[in-house]
Amino acid sequence: MEHNEDEIMAEEKDKDKFAKKEKGKEPAKAAPSKGMTARDRLMLEAREAEKEGLKGIIHLVGKDVSGKMRLTPALRQVKGVGMRLAPIFANAISKALNLPNDVYVGKLSDEQIEKLESILQSPEKYGVPGWLLNRQKDLDTGSDRHFVGVDLTFSNKQDIEREKDLYTWRGYSHIYRKKVRGQGTRTSGRRGMTMGVAKKSIQAARTAAAAAPAAGAKKEEKK
Repeated sequence: MEHNEDEIMAEEKDKDKFAKKEKGKEPAKAAPSKGMTARDRLMLEAREAEKEGLKGIIHLVGKDVSGKMRLTPALRQVKGVGMRLAPIFANAISKALNLPNDVYVGKLSDEQIEKLESILQSPEKYGVPGWLLNRQKDLDTGSDRHFVGVDLTFSNKQDIEREKDLYTWRGYSHIYRKKVRGQGTRTSGRRGMTMGVAKKSIQAARTAAAAAPAAGAKKEEKK
């Protein structure tokens, strides 16, 4: 198909305009690859935080947190602090340290981080009610406590071992790797051979066993 000279000139003008626009634009930043690990992503955020004058990585109750994170989402990274407790703890920390709720954790000093960790480990001293804590009426002390990080992992293991030693129903379930919280096991929690294959093999064995004496009786009748 032949083009007119006017159409060719118009196309060339459009190309020149597009090229000028592309020259004026800033080069696009390379998006992080989907295959990045959590550690690589943390290091990338740490470099960005250091460029903005923040601390790159904050060690918070045994967890490495990017300094570019706000206080509430940073608290959610700690084991033992969930979606519900994070804003409540953030309010208690902001009152104790006289800081805004949305402060970057990379702006906190070492002393403030130590104070923050002490608040997380004993929040009942800073106005957090006892019914929000994860260790109510502790067996050792009898008081309401809150465990985070490694302390929470250790206390859970100790509880499981105590249940096993007492040989309660929950301890029995832990020993034999059964469901612990009252779930049904008829359709879930199976291991090994599937029920369908087992049923077929059992039915085939039963039919073979039933057919064997009938075949022997027929042979005797013929004789």
